[in-house]
Amino acid sequence: MATYLHRIGSAAFRRRWLVVLLWTLVLGAVGVGAASSSGSASTAITLPGTEAQRAMDLLAEKFPAANADGATARVVVRAPDGEKIGAAEHRAALEATLTDAEKSSDRVGQVTDPFAAGAVSADGTTAYAQVTYTAKDTDLTDRDHNGLEKALDSGRDRGLTVEASGNALAPPAMSHTAEAVGFALAAVILVITFGSLVAAGLPLLTAVVGVGITLAAITALNEPLGLNSNAPALASMLGIAVGIDYALFIVSRYRSERADGHDAQEAAARANGTAGSAVVFAGLTVVIALAGLAVVNLPILTEMGLAAAGAVVVAVLVATTLVPALLGFAGERVHGKARKRPAVRAAGPRRTPLSQRWISHVLRKPARTLVLAVLALGVVALPATKLELGLPDDGSKSASSTQRKAYDMLAQSFGPGVNGPLTVTVDDRDPAVARDGAAELGKTLAARPDVAAVTPAAFNEARDTAILTVVPKSAPDSDATEELVDEIRGLADTMESDTGARALVTGTTALNIDISAKFSAAILPYLALVVSLAVLLLILVFRSVLVPLKAALGFLLSVLASLGALVAVFQWGWLKNLFGLEQTGPVMSLMPILMVGIVFGLAMDYQVFLVTRMRESYVHGADARAAVVSGFRHSATVVTVAALIMISVFAGFVGSDDSMIKSLGFGLAVAVVFDAFVVRMTIVPAALALLGDRAWSLPRWLDRALPEVDIEGEKLTRPTPPPTSATQREPSRANVGDASH
Repeated sequence: MATYLHRIGSAAFRRRWLVVLLWTLVLGAVGVGAASSSGSASTAITLPGTEAQRAMDLLAEKFPAANADGATARVVVRAPDGEKIGAAEHRAALEATLTDAEKSSDRVGQVTDPFAAGAVSADGTTAYAQVTYTAKDTDLTDRDHNGLEKALDSGRDRGLTVEASGNALAPPAMSHTAEAVGFALAAVILVITFGSLVAAGLPLLTAVVGVGITLAAITALNEPLGLNSNAPALASMLGIAVGIDYALFIVSRYRSERADGHDAQEAAARANGTAGSAVVFAGLTVVIALAGLAVVNLPILTEMGLAAAGAVVVAVLVATTLVPALLGFAGERVHGKARKRPAVRAAGPRRTPLSQRWISHVLRKPARTLVLAVLALGVVALPATKLELGLPDDGSKSASSTQRKAYDMLAQSFGPGVNGPLTVTVDDRDPAVARDGAAELGKTLAARPDVAAVTPAAFNEARDTAILTVVPKSAPDSDATEELVDEIRGLADTMESDTGARALVTGTTALNIDISAKFSAAILPYLALVVSLAVLLLILVFRSVLVPLKAALGFLLSVLASLGALVAVFQWGWLKNLFGLEQTGPVMSLMPILMVGIVFGLAMDYQVFLVTRMRESYVHGADARAAVVSGFRHSATVVTVAALIMISVFAGFVGSDDSMIKSLGFGLAVAVVFDAFVVRMTIVPAALALLGDRAWSLPRWLDRALPEVDIEGEKLTRPTPPPTSATQREPSRANVGDASH
């Protein structure tokens, strides 16, 4: 591996104009594809194989005229000063507003009459109407969105309070503030680290190229694949973070090789062969973790995982080809002021580097350090035992948004259950059985004390399928509503065994329950798959069994602690004002398994970058304890910088208005803090010191079976022609094994 990447680095440096041209062509090609794409990202969540999804599919099949996939908007209208909405003046204003909504777009299929539909509150002050479109929300244009907004404004101009919710409203404008904040912080960290604007600019430039290619490719694929709207945000988040970090490791190693006396081309080649090997293997573990999300069989997770995995693949390719090419253009400027400093230092004691002081402290009493670090993470992880899952709804949006205002108005005037109605379908081949089953089930549900209302059964043309809308008395995210769903499904099972008629439940709460069940069933197989593949890969890299197992256990500590912090802030509301969180509530159902995949990949990144250097020292003759000290001393600084960059990038997304992106950014930022600084820089060296030589042992039969992977660049230490002059040969061989410095 090291030899192969050495040749790639040398060729890229030598033919740098060609490499830059090729990447420019790639960026231009995907940019043209993105510009010509007319598709929009989808916000829908589908759950193949669940009861809620089967009910939705049944509705689409049996009620095609209802256009179940069509965009909808619920318009909520309230009369001023507690007056009645049915008063002649206000009723006329309401009807005029709904007429404007109906005429706002030729894609509006139907607007319900709240008086005919019984959608007027008991106190008579508030009413709501349903606006249904003939097109999907992703197919609506700015003209459609603006037309609806003008209709709402017309009602406000008539003196009514008018708010709306639903996927027919204009989606929030895409903001790149988070990316800008992350880039700015990363730039400051890089400039401080390298002392050179050129060296700091290289990782930033290559990250921009990689993320630009990834986002353009995702945009181009939106139309044919209908990708979820969260896929670009996650790909951008990870693409920036790993793109900067991977380039950082190679540039840092290049400077080290130049300091050892190699000429520019050989230094770039060696940096690519050693640090580049670590980048490839680290990237591979991230890709395995992200692509493994497909085993959950949830389209939104699969799309987000594959999009992010694609961003990581592009980051690895850019780091191992474009970075060596750009180093050829940078010349001596990559060294900054360090190149100009005099070699003679002032007399006096030299300050011990922080990394050396830290590792000395850790190894002074490794057992105590290990226990304290594990206990600290365990305490932070305790809130995770109270984790509650749910899907975000309008109640979790900003208090200033029209969706949140509509949600609150409906809850105040109609009861909390109206924001989460349950849709129950009853079907049978025999229309008579379907009719009797729907009537009996509707009567049973209406008599329940936890049900506010049940609408009369609505049948399709064939009369073999009925729809019942059940409005609970409790809020959509309450335990009482979840229990009601379970009870309805129990009644449905009894009815099917007695009469043969099938009943299915769908709706927001039903989707929540099914998602939680699906994740509960998938989390262990997913963990087993990803951890097994990554452990096998790390056994191949480190020629050890204990080191990969320790890495996996450290990851579990990191992810549990980050979930605990997530619960404390986003569910319990601790320090919520500090993070700009307006509304607390259940953690999004997708979050735990998504964080498991991403955090595992990032944890293995730091494991590879940090422990590779320790193994190099051990392979080259150092004893186990000295190898830990040497490896930590050479790699801790650059790993710290890489972690700070990732934290900065992820923390930038905490400012997002999207609740999922905000919580994901927070969760990943704290996960990197825990994994990089507590697990990898504290627990790992302490554990390796306690294990001694056993940490690097491998059964002979397994050693013979595994292929040899030269990630340390051992083959590159063989004598080579002098890079510049004979006097530089020995210095160039003194420290060639450093893959992370």
